[in-house]
Amino acid sequence: MSTETDSEQTRSTEEIQEAKPLIEVLHPENPLPPVEVEDLPRALQNSIKAMGWEKLAPVQSLAIPYLLAERDMMVQSRTGSGKTGAFVLPLLEKLDPEKNYCQALILVPTRELAQQVTHEVENLGRDTAVRSVSVYGGVGYKNQLNAFKEGAHIVVGTAGRILDHLIRGSLDLKRIQYLIFDEADRMMSMGSYPDMREIASYLPKNRTSFMFSATYPSSVRRLAGQFLRNPGFLSLSHNDQTGFDTEHVFIEVPGMDKDRALIRIIELENPESAIIFCNTKAKVEYLSTVLKRFGYDADPITSDLTQKARDRVLDRLRRHGLRFLVATDVAARGIDISNLSHVFNFEIPDDPESYVHRTGRTGRAGASGIAITLAAPTEKPALKTIAKRFDVDLAERKLPTEEDVQKIASERLTGFLEAKLRKLNRIERERLERLKPLAKALSESEDEVSLLAMVMDEYYQKALHAPPVVPEEKIEQQGNQGSESGDGGNSGKRKRRRRSRG
Repeated sequence: MSTETDSEQTRSTEEIQEAKPLIEVLHPENPLPPVEVEDLPRALQNSIKAMGWEKLAPVQSLAIPYLLAERDMMVQSRTGSGKTGAFVLPLLEKLDPEKNYCQALILVPTRELAQQVTHEVENLGRDTAVRSVSVYGGVGYKNQLNAFKEGAHIVVGTAGRILDHLIRGSLDLKRIQYLIFDEADRMMSMGSYPDMREIASYLPKNRTSFMFSATYPSSVRRLAGQFLRNPGFLSLSHNDQTGFDTEHVFIEVPGMDKDRALIRIIELENPESAIIFCNTKAKVEYLSTVLKRFGYDADPITSDLTQKARDRVLDRLRRHGLRFLVATDVAARGIDISNLSHVFNFEIPDDPESYVHRTGRTGRAGASGIAITLAAPTEKPALKTIAKRFDVDLAERKLPTEEDVQKIASERLTGFLEAKLRKLNRIERERLERLKPLAKALSESEDEVSLLAMVMDEYYQKALHAPPVVPEEKIEQQGNQGSESGDGGNSGKRKRRRRSRG
């Protein structure tokens, strides 16, 4: 999970394109022509220039026409590509500031992203009368309630707190015209789907829905099938030979710290299921043991396994009974699992061809995924040679810090606890009242606060190590859900697409 954002398009589009390989674009059926800055209203042009943008980023130029045309879309674009502007700009053009109620809902995975998107709305909408508000958990309700009363036109928020307001009756979404999912894959990894599923009943059927995501694993495609109606698919990726729908990243990690670094990365990514590749049987056994000690459901698969044991492990993975499979290249031959969202290379393969075989195990069957390679400083040259040989667009990410993990863990736990609180019955709430004085006293004591932390960690670990709740396959074709019954559609399937060079 990347901690980067694209809220500030500080570099020119020319600089972005020079730093990346040539972009390959997959267009939907009946593609619309791109727009440029001069095609936008004068107020938005002025805001764009004030922000220092020389021209629209590719994702903005290509995606904006579809939202203006009110066509439901799935857009695949990386974090940092300028995608926030791709939905903020057309929303600012389409919304009516004289109507003092919520007209657009933007769902995001974290409070940080909610703040960034709201900041972007304020900057780009500085010459408009459009009002926006950030809505997220872990803070008081007062400012959010005041913004609703003042008639915020755009509500940007995390699913849990949005649902809280809907249940309380403090937020009305019956008249929204636009629903945006920003970083949908991260929302799934944060465990937001149960809340999103409940939000669906508060939404009007007649709306335009847009989904942005860096990857489209099967769970995200099913989410799109539940909320979007016959969506088109627009993908901005980079040409590679290992599978168009796989994002390739590497993280530089000190060689002696790879095991702890992997644990940190897994906690942030929170994949539904994944294969982790090592070069030797000894490393496979070691790493699977490490994962188990940290509470993860992991099994090794090496050439030493009997066929019966091998089949048992693979069957668990296919049935979602196993989250992590740790394997060597030889042992993984013949494995065909269609729903993997992640592949981790704990070690760079000795044979460059193996990189293609490893990473090709995600992004199958029309879905997309991510391949993450942990590379020691001495391994980076070899990895870059592999990327060049196979024309892989390999992006570098920073190793997440403990502070990054703490921030996500705190936000994830807050969401879990708020969801649990919403479901308490009257008797359970009465019992809760008895313990509030104790909780307050413990939180105010430096010595005793560890008791609270211990209880929270126990709950968090149970929630973390359970597979994320994702849409079931049977609901993939439900179409645009809302307060009225949806009329289906084939929103979970991709139509034939046109390729072009951008």
